[in-house]
Amino acid sequence: MHAEERHQEILHRVRERGSIRVTDVAAELNVSPITIRRDVEALAERGLVTRVHGGAVPPEPRPEQAGPAPSRQPGRDLAVGLIVPAADYYYPEVIKGAREAAAERGIRLVLGISQYSPDEERAQARQMLSDGVDGLLITPCGPPGARDWPAAELNVPYVLVERRPDDDTGVERVVTDHVHGARLAVRHLRDTDREVIGLLLREDSPHSALVLEGYRAGLAAAGLPADDSGLYRLPPPGGDTAERERVLARFTDAAAGGRLEAAVVHNDHDAIVVLQRLRSRGVQVPEDVAIVAYDDEVAALADIPLTAVAPPKHAVGAAAVELIAGRLADPTRPRHRIEILPELHVRASSV
Repeated sequence: MHAEERHQEILHRVRERGSIRVTDVAAELNVSPITIRRDVEALAERGLVTRVHGGAVPPEPRPEQAGPAPSRQPGRDLAVGLIVPAADYYYPEVIKGAREAAAERGIRLVLGISQYSPDEERAQARQMLSDGVDGLLITPCGPPGARDWPAAELNVPYVLVERRPDDDTGVERVVTDHVHGARLAVRHLRDTDREVIGLLLREDSPHSALVLEGYRAGLAAAGLPADDSGLYRLPPPGGDTAERERVLARFTDAAAGGRLEAAVVHNDHDAIVVLQRLRSRGVQVPEDVAIVAYDDEVAALADIPLTAVAPPKHAVGAAAVELIAGRLADPTRPRHRIEILPELHVRASSV
């Protein structure tokens, strides 16, 4: 069982039972107690649980701070559900930002992890509604055509987090401007005098189309051909393994053969894989090929620290809470859609 799966199992048990013992969970998951203890420590560092002797309990809310708070029903604080696909890659900072913003407003935040299952996502939303939450923050995990499913089923205000509605229903959202992020990456590479700039793009990401749009726009703005000759579409590790290997081989061959001077690699995990393969072929980074990763989750930990586009995950989580709080305080106010700009963190792989 991978760490992500264990983390989700631990969070599920904490949410269902109110507390867990390390030894009990270790026996249930058939792993060592020290493994679960380390998992609990990792989750506690992200603010998803609170460590106690021998186990864990739900996170302790921070004391309420000054500032206007939404209206409350007599005798009860507002409760908002947050449903995200995973609790490790990308979303820990989103969760942390939402948790801190909720605590500042005296809102109880209830966390659900869908594990990229639309059925689990719906089940958790229905359970939260049954438990009486006042609003929902949701990162839908279904295909694009199914992302607006809550509209027909929810009877409370909700906000989409890092997802863009596919229709004109006016659904409120908070998202990263990934087009801007990819343009930043291309502009940085062009400013370092690279002209042949590729894109290794994960096919399964909900942000892929936006990253591609930004890549093409960045090439055009730099006066470079935007003909997709440098585009490599990469299946995920759990997808078509043979095709994934073919794409990685074509990309590596192009770099080793001098047909690429730089590349944006979406995401961090694949950027580290690419870096290792290039170095094994004798390709020097950044001398022969410069690399910019996308997501900045683990990019700085590569053996050559990777320059990376960093989505504002913490700010997205906080803004989502602010948006739902504003809607709950004033149901008649104009609808909002918020885009937050990512940043580029420059490291050794591109300078």
